[in-house]
Amino acid sequence: MMTLEKLQELKEKSRLVLEERLKEEDNTEVKDGNFILKGDYYRKQTRIALRNCEIIRPESIDEYIALDGYTSLGRILTEMKPEDVINTMVESNLRGRGGAGFPAGRKWAEAFKYDSDKKYVICNADEGDPGAFMDRSILEGDPHSVLEGMAIAGYAIGADQGFIYVRAEYPLAVKRLKQAIEQAKEYGLLGNNILGTGFNFDIELRLGAGAFVCGEGTALMESIEGKRGMPRTKIYRTAQKGLWQKPTVINNVETLANVPVIFQRGTEWFRGIGTEKSPGTKVFALVGKVKNAGLVEVPMGMPLREIVFDIGGGVADDKAIKAVQTGGPSGGCIPADLLDTPVDFESLAKIGSIMGSGGMVVMDETDCMVDIARFFLDFTVEESCGKCVPCREGTKRMLELLEKITSGEGTEEDIARMESLADTISSASLCGLGQTAANPVTSTLHYFREEYEAHVNEKKCPAGACQALLEFYITDKCIGCTKCARNCPTSCIDGKLKERHVIDTDRCIKCGNCASVCPVGAVIKR
Repeated sequence: MMTLEKLQELKEKSRLVLEERLKEEDNTEVKDGNFILKGDYYRKQTRIALRNCEIIRPESIDEYIALDGYTSLGRILTEMKPEDVINTMVESNLRGRGGAGFPAGRKWAEAFKYDSDKKYVICNADEGDPGAFMDRSILEGDPHSVLEGMAIAGYAIGADQGFIYVRAEYPLAVKRLKQAIEQAKEYGLLGNNILGTGFNFDIELRLGAGAFVCGEGTALMESIEGKRGMPRTKIYRTAQKGLWQKPTVINNVETLANVPVIFQRGTEWFRGIGTEKSPGTKVFALVGKVKNAGLVEVPMGMPLREIVFDIGGGVADDKAIKAVQTGGPSGGCIPADLLDTPVDFESLAKIGSIMGSGGMVVMDETDCMVDIARFFLDFTVEESCGKCVPCREGTKRMLELLEKITSGEGTEEDIARMESLADTISSASLCGLGQTAANPVTSTLHYFREEYEAHVNEKKCPAGACQALLEFYITDKCIGCTKCARNCPTSCIDGKLKERHVIDTDRCIKCGNCASVCPVGAVIKR
């Protein structure tokens, strides 16, 4: 049987082996006794949730243990009462990293106070935001950190069963989670009588079928119970009546990955990172028109500009930055003049955006903000479960208006109707999907209203992105090479060799072939 003493011996032995391997690979350095990745990309990052990713081999439980893995669980089970664990979590003020930012300690305390013959801990790994891969990277790169966090939560609230609800589209994550669970059971760190303390806790996987709405807690629970994944009416908190109507704690992957470190290093250390109301770090998937796309983990409160330019390297092709969209399909678009906004829950809310699960999309001058709003709303319409009318019908009507505007058929009245719909959808929808569905529209209307007005009044797309409103034109730079004419699928370009060519706009289908093949950049959009 694994005991705390044996765990400590294994940690010391495994640490020596890990150190030798990392010396040979030479991609890490030691700072304050911790291994950190080398390179400018990581210089301004503070990695807590991602602390072991790209350092340990995720298939090896020994390497996780080498870096203090399961020591928090061991100390908690042998030295702390459940109330002490909950008090530590409340003191840390770790806020949920799945989007809402609700304090994890308060959620655990709520579930603890209800007596029940059965309680549950759920890890929400149903990451569905376009371009988001934060949870996936943790599950694939450090699965044991999530298992340990869940076991700690189980001990704190009195649960003996956990579920990880993970997307079936993440086959590598599923494979490594299964392997990690088997290893933890073999070592006596999951299952019955963990570390000889009498505490029992087991974890099962449940695979989601790709429904975005199942990222909402109650819809996820319905899915685990074998029903269609649709949100419940919020009569009770899930901490009182959750999975199978039993007290349930549900946290996302990143939140749980933070838990063991808080007990390793203390609440004072954790609260020393980030801001007073939003302590710790946040992982973002920095994507879009940025030079160094990828995962970044930074202290809460770091300005957007620092993330995009100092870590991300700035905008690709050195174009001008136009906006940054945070929070996934439910988030808002933040204009360039607000890039000095600190990234934390309160600051983003003040400017009409949200933290969300951590999507961060950089947009440049060639992006049309009306079309961006249409893109995200199209995703939301597809993913609505259809249970409540405001979300099911309201988002469709709003999408129809956006499609009308981007096709050059919109009116001023359509903009007013969208604003009215946004208010209704936000206030009357059943769950968070509908309540935040209008955010991309309301934020772009607020900060980029002139683009909507140009589409409606001038029938032009200032960014040159909406195909229906484009017109291709050949300038005096044309050298008459005939490449554009030879590559035009509708033969709408006329001109003689070595003379300026002309596009027949009535026959042009606006495919852009002429612009892409022109060797001197003589074809422009206007």
